[in-house]
Amino acid sequence: MNQAQSKSNRKLIGMLLLGAVGMFGFGFALVPLYDVLCDTLGINGKTQSTASVYKPITVDKSRTVTVEFVSQVQSDMPWEFKPEVNTMQVHPGELIRTHFVAKNLSAKHIVGQAIPSVSPGLGAAYFNKTECFCFNQQVLAATASADLPLIFYVDPELPDSISTLTLSYTLYNITDKGYVDSVAEQGAAR
Repeated sequence: MNQAQSKSNRKLIGMLLLGAVGMFGFGFALVPLYDVLCDTLGINGKTQSTASVYKPITVDKSRTVTVEFVSQVQSDMPWEFKPEVNTMQVHPGELIRTHFVAKNLSAKHIVGQAIPSVSPGLGAAYFNKTECFCFNQQVLAATASADLPLIFYVDPELPDSISTLTLSYTLYNITDKGYVDSVAEQGAAR
């Protein structure tokens, strides 16, 4: 092999390695970029992670929006978890109170965290929670039950093309993350 060929091969290998490192870095950058894009555009059904402040607004009595409630429990979570009602008719701007019911089916304290999403994704920007159990971790003592409150309103600016919003919660077991011991010691288990 001549010297020019050898130099060309080294240059090619260097460019391929640089490309591989660049692709690896780009893969890591996609996750935060995706989150920023979803937050900015209000897509992917992500709801706010803190309480909205409800300021009395005009309730649009001429319009009704169907709100559906769906609950899921991860397979390693020994809880029953369901909405008080599966569906309700609400007027945009109306402050609504409801709750979900959770029951710990195990013989030990369990810490759960509910992650919400709204469908269609465009509707997430118009679904406002003033109080939600999803803002905090939920601790239930062995075989205990709890009503988990949800207070929300649908913004009257919701596009007319959206007549149904589906609020879905997935409940995760986060007991192994170290939360249960400190809470159980304080006697805060319900």
